Amino acid sequence: MGGVLIGFAIIGFVILVGYVVGRLGITGPGAGPVLNRVAFFVANPALLFTVLVHADVRILFSSFLATVVCAAAIGMVLYMLAARIFFRRPVAETVLGAMSATYVNANNIGLPVAMYVLGSAQYVAPILLVQVVVVAPIILAILDISTRGKVSLRSILTQPLRNPMIIASLLGAGFATFGVGVPDAVMAPLELIGGAAIPMVLLAFGMSLHGQRPLKAGSGRKQVAAASVVKSAVMPMLAWLFGRFVFGLEGADLFAVVTVSALPTAQNTFNFAVRYERGVVVARDTVLVTTVAAIPVLLLIAALLA
Repeated sequence: MGGVLIGFAIIGFVILVGYVVGRLGITGPGAGPVLNRVAFFVANPALLFTVLVHADVRILFSSFLATVVCAAAIGMVLYMLAARIFFRRPVAETVLGAMSATYVNANNIGLPVAMYVLGSAQYVAPILLVQVVVVAPIILAILDISTRGKVSLRSILTQPLRNPMIIASLLGAGFATFGVGVPDAVMAPLELIGGAAIPMVLLAFGMSLHGQRPLKAGSGRKQVAAASVVKSAVMPMLAWLFGRFVFGLEGADLFAVVTVSALPTAQNTFNFAVRYERGVVVARDTVLVTTVAAIPVLLLIAALLA
């Protein structure tokens, strides 16, 4: 379980550095949004391409992945029902709330957990692939359409061609599917740029915490609470139920699928919220709450199932 603690310690330190930078005013008030935009349009696409170009697309058809997808789908439905009944927020905020409740941090937290706790990155690779190739494009399409104020078939069909993260994800997955090699001269600069993606997002997240009091009145505490409960408690329980009784997972595989489902909300949620200027506080606070809650949750899962 030391890998879990190490992973969270690394992430927490970078967020703390971002907070200190914001508090000292080193970069000025507009630096956080600028970092997020650079990450969204440049660094994240480079990272996604370099990760997915080496992915094994056969993992898309495993019972492990099906379990996580079922748990996330039901978790998303539960949050949207709660949003419909209790919150009644606009479409963009509702979608970002549902993303906060189910979008797993399979990269900067998931990879250390997979390597040091589960023993292999294969447990998070399929989740990462599905999220960036399937889930993220759908969410981005809805955000594009809802924030533009109009819906058209042309907008829906051309949306992937206008978003660099989707383009990079599809290119990477396509190269992996057809076994197309990428020259080192091309991969090297992309890997260098992609390596800046996670630090940028984490630093921007830390900067956003300066001058803000998480979970303050009027900031959407009910939405944050609902999303955090679904992500940290409901989704792992759903994964155990589906894995154990529907897909017949046992032992290490069952432990792994519950562990992956319990990972906190990905920082990409906050990144998307800043990019579209919708639900920023809810996304930020949910990332913070689920990241803190993930430590005791993962320790409990390990005690019960490992």
